[in-house]
Amino acid sequence: MTTLRTLECLVALVEAGSVTGAAAALHMSQPALSHQIAALERELGTPVVERLTRGVRVTAAGRAVAEEARVALEAADRAVRVGRRVGVGAGGRLRLACAETMTAWLLVPVLRQWRSRRPDVQLDLAEFTSADVMADVLAAGGTDLVVGPRPTATDAHVELLGQEEMVVVAAAAHHFADQRSVAVADLTGEPFVHYDRDNGLALWVDQFVARHGVTLTPVLRTRSPRTAAQLAAAGMGVSIVPVSALATRPAGTVRPLRPRVRRDVVAIVGAPSDALVRRFVADLVRRGLPSSARTTP
Repeated sequence: MTTLRTLECLVALVEAGSVTGAAAALHMSQPALSHQIAALERELGTPVVERLTRGVRVTAAGRAVAEEARVALEAADRAVRVGRRVGVGAGGRLRLACAETMTAWLLVPVLRQWRSRRPDVQLDLAEFTSADVMADVLAAGGTDLVVGPRPTATDAHVELLGQEEMVVVAAAAHHFADQRSVAVADLTGEPFVHYDRDNGLALWVDQFVARHGVTLTPVLRTRSPRTAAQLAAAGMGVSIVPVSALATRPAGTVRPLRPRVRRDVVAIVGAPSDALVRRFVADLVRRGLPSSARTTP
């Protein structure tokens, strides 16, 4: 198989017009260059240059190969330049998977910064409602970075970004408005705005209340925590939502659980050595979670 080095030797020989000149241009010995040319001729089954007493004469095959070789060498040079630009965060493509409630809440400031400072980096964003599904997409090579709650399990590199609080949302006139916080037992018998089964919060909420011996009374289910907050604030029931779902504060009652409940927010990386991913995660860590992640709305 012809190598780029062999093609480079042919181009240098064609341009220099002699083995001596080509070897000097490539900083290699004349025998080594002649060996490369001979290997190419064996692979082609035809001479690429005619050796003369005063240099070389390029054959038709040599001219054709040299022309294509220049294209290949230029492409290889471009590939190296692109790799270096991506390595310093000046280009490339970064695929992001994010929990839908955390896009505006956490990612937008960093995405805006990257759009301004790294305009040649293509950013692809996909939103999900399940941390486990995002982990599966990462494992299958469908994304480069996952940002969201900690999944049930993953073999990928996980970096803790912080914690966000889980809160109760109800209508403004609900009796929870007279309480500073809501005990899990207080949810017993309350009409509850629950989550679709494909949303990771559905299982989380069920397991959470079960640990406290509480049975919920779902009146409807929704895919989105943001919608759950709006429905609860509108009087359809009460709900448990992450504070990241309250980027737009609902016109209702928002109270912390008693005792307070927080969940991890993590960045999950399939290839920790990936320069673009590493830089993006560093910016997330440097910025930190919004203040609402640490205080009750």
